[in-house]
Amino acid sequence: MWMQKEVRLKPKVRGFHLVTEELLRELPEIADFRVGVMNLFILHTSASLTINENADPTVRKDFEDYFSRIVPQGDSYLHEDEGPDDLPAHLKSSILGCSLSIPVAKGRPKLGIWQGIYLCEHRDNAGSRAIFVTIQGE
Repeated sequence: MWMQKEVRLKPKVRGFHLVTEELLRELPEIADFRVGVMNLFILHTSASLTINENADPTVRKDFEDYFSRIVPQGDSYLHEDEGPDDLPAHLKSSILGCSLSIPVAKGRPKLGIWQGIYLCEHRDNAGSRAIFVTIQGE
């Protein structure tokens, strides 16, 4: 069985946001899958997805601080069509990636006890973000 759906997340400020439950609220169909694989693909070039710590919010703050240091704004980038955060957002998105593949077991994503899905918002004033979800399984 296959399922595809586009999920729109609420707008977020720049930073790393735990969105596991927000995504799952929009995916009641996942309960129909006993076993499978879920692919999440973000339809943007200035935000990304990753999996990491879901309990301590300081991890997400540390992620933002780290990526802001390694890819700073105002570094004389040529591509600044949408402002000084434009190219840094594209670079961060390429570093972290635009998709995740997660096993599905018993109608839920099979994440570790301390794992959560992050939306990594790299723009200062972004709007809502779209995630294209494909689940294959039985």
